[in-house]
This record gives sequence, C-alpha cells and structure tokens, in this order.
Amino acid sequence: MSTATPRSRRLVAALCAAAVALLPAAMPGLTQAADLSAQGVPARPAPGPAPDPSLPAHALATADAPLDNPLKGFARFLQPGTDPNAGYPLSLTWAYFGLSEVMTDPNNCSSYNWGIVDNALNTIAAAGNHAAIRLYMEYPGGGTGTHPGNAIPACFNGQVPMRHNAYWDTTSPDYDNPFLMTGLKNFITAFGARYDGDPRLGYIHLGLIGLWGEWHTWPYDTDTSGDTYPNYMPTDANAADILNTYNRAFTRTRLELRYADNAGGAADTLPRIGYHDDSFCYREGGQGVTLPVSMGGASWSQLQKALEHGVENRWTTASMGGEVRPEIQSVAFANWPGGSGPVDNMKACIELEHTTWKINERSLEYSPGDPNVAAAVRLMGYNLTVRNAYFHNTAQGTTKVGVQIDNTGVAPFYYPWTVSLGLKDSAGNVVRTWDTSWDLRQIQPTRIRAFPDWGVGADPTYRDFGYARYFDAPVDLSGLSTGGYRLVLKARNPLETINANAKKLRFANAGQNADGWLDLGGMTVGAGQSTGSYEAEATGNTLAGGAVTSACGGCSGGSKVGYIGNSGTLRFNNVDGGTGGTRTVTLHYASQESRTARIQANALASQTITFPSTPDWNTTRTTTVSLVLRAGGGNTVTISNPSGWAPDIDKITVS
Repeated sequence: MSTATPRSRRLVAALCAAAVALLPAAMPGLTQAADLSAQGVPARPAPGPAPDPSLPAHALATADAPLDNPLKGFARFLQPGTDPNAGYPLSLTWAYFGLSEVMTDPNNCSSYNWGIVDNALNTIAAAGNHAAIRLYMEYPGGGTGTHPGNAIPACFNGQVPMRHNAYWDTTSPDYDNPFLMTGLKNFITAFGARYDGDPRLGYIHLGLIGLWGEWHTWPYDTDTSGDTYPNYMPTDANAADILNTYNRAFTRTRLELRYADNAGGAADTLPRIGYHDDSFCYREGGQGVTLPVSMGGASWSQLQKALEHGVENRWTTASMGGEVRPEIQSVAFANWPGGSGPVDNMKACIELEHTTWKINERSLEYSPGDPNVAAAVRLMGYNLTVRNAYFHNTAQGTTKVGVQIDNTGVAPFYYPWTVSLGLKDSAGNVVRTWDTSWDLRQIQPTRIRAFPDWGVGADPTYRDFGYARYFDAPVDLSGLSTGGYRLVLKARNPLETINANAKKLRFANAGQNADGWLDLGGMTVGAGQSTGSYEAEATGNTLAGGAVTSACGGCSGGSKVGYIGNSGTLRFNNVDGGTGGTRTVTLHYASQESRTARIQANALASQTITFPSTPDWNTTRTTTVSLVLRAGGGNTVTISNPSGWAPDIDKITVS
C-alpha cells in the first residue's frame, strides 16, 4: 500500500477486498484440487443464418470503440461527493455494503432496510453508470471508511456463536449455524426479489461469507494440516446451499463467485455463475496468481483452479470480474501487452480469463490517451463491429433489413438488451423505430486463446471460435413521407429509462453516433428502381381457393402461404412498380419437391416458372422472373397453378 497517497491510502486498503491481496506468498490456507480436469477447447458455436442473398450488402467502415462502453472495462469505488466519471473513461462503479446496514432491526432477521443500497444505486445511475456491488459481514481494518468493519446483523446476537480471527482482529460468525443459514438464505431470496433485473445493476459478487465477503477466512480456513488455526469456513454443503439460493434468486442479473473451488466446486454445474479474480494479474513471490501453473502461476492461482474444475470456459455463459491487484494498478499496463516485475503477462491474463471488468481505483490517474490502456480496455469484454448492413437502397411497404456483427473482444455481451432499427430524417430526428428479436448474446468472440494445458499448440495459440453473426428483420415503411432517410441501429441500454444520459452501447464503426444510433446507410422511401419486399402473409394480400397462412421458422416474418395451386391462389396487392416497365421480381419459396407455378402481373399474360426443391418446408430459396409493372403502386402479382400444387411462398421482392 506504500504507493497510495495519504488521502487515498484508506480507500486503496478498502479496495483490496481480496484476502489474497494481503496474504503471505506461501498461501498455506488455500487448498487445490489434486488432478487436472480441464474442459479443453470449447465446441465452436453454430454460425447462424447466412445473409439474405436478395438484399444488397453495404460494407460499413470500422473505427475504435469508445472506452466507456457499458458493462465492461474499469470500475472505481463509489465516493459520495466526488465525480464518479473523473479520470479514465468508465461505465461501472463499485460499492460495498455491510449486511448490518440492510438487516437493521436487532429483533427481526427478516426485516430489510434497502435504503442504503437504493441510494448508492441511484447515485451511480445518475452518473450514467451501472453498479457492481458486494455485501459482507467481516471487513478487516475497521471497514471501508463509510461502512462498518463488523457488519454482522445484531439480530444474530444470542442466536449465532461468534469467533475471533486473531490474525485480522475480526469477528467471524458460525457460518454453519442453522439460525444464520436461515437468515442468510432469507436475505438472498429477498435481495433477488427486489433487485434481480434492476437496470441499475451490472454485477453482484455473492459476498456474505468470509473476510471482505470473499468466501475465505484465511488463515482460519479449511486447511488445518499445516497450522494451529481452526476452520471458520462453512461446510461445503452449507456453502453450496448459499450458492444455490443465489442462483435461484437471481436469474437475470449477473453473479460472480470468488474461486472455482468454493463450496467444493458447487458452481461447476451452474452456468450462470461467473468468477471474480480480486488479485488480477499479480506476481507474488515469483509466481502468478491469475495465470495457471503451465504459465508460471501458483498452484492456487485463479485460472489453475478453473482448469482443475473444468470451468475455464465458463465465460461463454457468465461474466468474469474482480480487481486489478491494488499494488500494481498504477503500472499494470506500462509494459502492455506483457508485464514486468510484479505485473504478470497482462494480455494473457485478459485473454485466458476472458475478463469483462475489473475494479481499478488507480485508473483515476490514467491518461485517456494511453494506447496501452486503451488496447486492454477494448480487448476486455465485448467489442462489437457491424461489418455489413443489408437493405434495399429504395423501398416501400414492408422491406427487410439485415446486419452482420462480429466480436473482437474476449467475451460476449451478457445481457438481452433490445436491439432496434430506426430511420432518421434529414434533420437527424428519429422518425420511426422497429424493435427486433436480435440477441447480442449470440455474438461470441471470433477467436480465443488456448491454454497450454489444452495441448493444441505452443503459447500463444489462437483458435477460431465465433462468427460474424447475421440478423434480419422486416420493417414497415407505410405511412412515411417519400424521401431520403438514414437507416440506423441501436442496442437500448435499460438504464436509459432512469437516466437518459446513461452510457450507450456503441459499435466499433465510423458511423457510430454519440446518441447510441449507428448509421447503416441511406434509404429512400417511395419512388425509385428498387421498390421493396412484400410478405405473402400480409393482410393486404388476397388468398383464395384454399390458400392459407402457416408458420415457417425459416421464413421472413416467421410465416408463409401454402396450399397454392389446384384452386388455391395468392395475389399480392399494391405492389409498387417504381417508374414502371420491366422489373425483376424475386420469389422466396419453400418446397421439399420441385414444383411449378404461374406468375401473372396485373391482367397481362402469365409465365410458368419452375421452382427447384428446397431441403425442407421451412428452408427458403429464391428464383426470379421479369414482370412488366405499371408506375407507382396498385400493381398485383398473382401466383397459381391450375393443374397441380405450387410451392409455398414466403415473400416477393421487386427491383
């Protein structure tokens, strides 16, 4: 702590919050698994759908993503009365709470006063940031300065035996006591009922157990073979009970646990539980405390434990947080991408842990122009780029818009934020929006770094993993004035419902605007040569003679029209012919067998078209026909087959 200024020394001590950040190098009290059971190279996810070939592709220029993208990067400690956005750009704020500050009734362990939590969350949200929090009962050194050192609720007095941790001069409750276990589980259930899915929250450390709420009581811990200290930790069964209570109480907000071997590895089978390394990328006594043994790490290092429990790929479903070890925060990125002295190989730490965020109080002192820090922050968590947008330059009625997004970070985006498409007019006003069902969580990192333990190549070895993910959605342009617009895209931060100035998720693209909207390109609504897309199931069409709408998982809009042919017909009404003349009409269809159909524009002569078979009745293909259309709207396109069945029709596009 000698590097801290007098003003910040107490705060830095509070931020250590990692018992390992203060423990001797030998770490005699932390146990390890005997055998390596690494999961190994994770299975590559499915690539997802291919771009719709009927949509023109528009390549988007790339640019560096901003440094304060939400839910990633550095977090600093909440200090009321100070600017939470001072220093290096950030979007997260870290806060502790003593359990006794919530369970305030000395006579009732089922009474909760959430005021202190809500006040902190509101303060953090007012700065446009998300909160990362932890509750504790034992805090060495007298607490954080604003929160108590002994935070054991008074309602436990006389019901729960108390023990003295002479090494830290703290009081430890009997974590196996049934009264305490009931009190903690009831608290967690109430905690989840109030805050699960709260837009102000980003991450919750499980806390509650052990020093700093870090799930250890060193040296009064489970390893009693080499010392005279008794074990103050709960049994694995009771710890697992707490863990599982959290897992049931929080199904939306992200949870993180200190070590993979906590509760006997009970989190091994809980994919929503992530981990937090609170001594991140430190070298102590010549050994790393994050990287595994195969990379010079200690036998008790964070990633060694992850390998031994086969959870080194937990990042695919759960977040990885923690704290840059306080002793190295000021110099952690000075030798990026590697390290020096007490700083381990920082790039390897981020890539192998798949770090999304870290507490880093000394980031207050970083220059926003430091290229090393910027490279690290952009690597952390997600880094999303829209490579291509797919849409007709000119469209009318219902048309389709697609995007292809990749992720060059080390982790996915972990929350199901709503992704919307929109149109901006010439003044920059958003005049219409369409919410999509697109899920950013599906966009996994395009490549990952292999552990040496996997035996797939010398370090560093990288493996292809995720793909550029394609999404599309129909948009209804009806009612819009004819003219030029900008097609835009936004992932909506739920925190904006509380503070309109909440940090926006921004893509690594040159067309990214500060308001969160990404410019995909210009679109003309109305006149022109490309007149858009028309869904077969649209209510304005005419179905006759037995033709019906049915569900179709692979079709645009999720539906199609079938039983066309024999006496069944499908007529598209109000098709726009642009300036008139010969137009290319693309028919999107599904048919597990080759079929034919007659295509007729208005009252002109029909054409018979052959439709080759598709793999099944839900996979679409396209074929084209040239039709003469009148200028403007009011055209009809009729599909029939008087002597047999026609294919099922998804939609047509006119260009």
